[in-house]
Amino acid sequence: MNKTTIPAIDSISRQWYLVDAENQTLGRLATEVASVLRGKNNPSFTPHLDTGDFVVIINAEKIRVSGKKGQQKLYRRHSGRPGGMKTETFQALQNRLPERIVERAIKGMLPHNALGRQLFRKLKVYRGPDHPHSAQNPETLKLNTISESK
Repeated sequence: MNKTTIPAIDSISRQWYLVDAENQTLGRLATEVASVLRGKNNPSFTPHLDTGDFVVIINAEKIRVSGKKGQQKLYRRHSGRPGGMKTETFQALQNRLPERIVERAIKGMLPHNALGRQLFRKLKVYRGPDHPHSAQNPETLKLNTISESK
């Protein structure tokens, strides 16, 4: 009889990956990164354990969206006070905090529980091409997405 093996927490080795978001489509990038954060690219994937890897995303300000989403897509946040709803378009948020756009897209694709919060801590997003994780020697992650040149 075959038994399902569950990897021990201390036996899980974590890789560091570097993703360049320049000219990448937001949703397609987010699905690939969420899959790596969960560990679905590893043969030892277990749905209820954190078997994923660390991901560093650079050039978050150069992410693209298709169609008219730049003017029409809205990001909302609420302070918790009456009348505290703030709305902002994609372009306005991209000018102000481009990291938040990428983080929010990826966070929505992770599990909505304690495991998802733990996985989200392994995501690092930066505005420009520089990042402080060079000591971890991140290897470049080749995405399955095809970026169009405009």
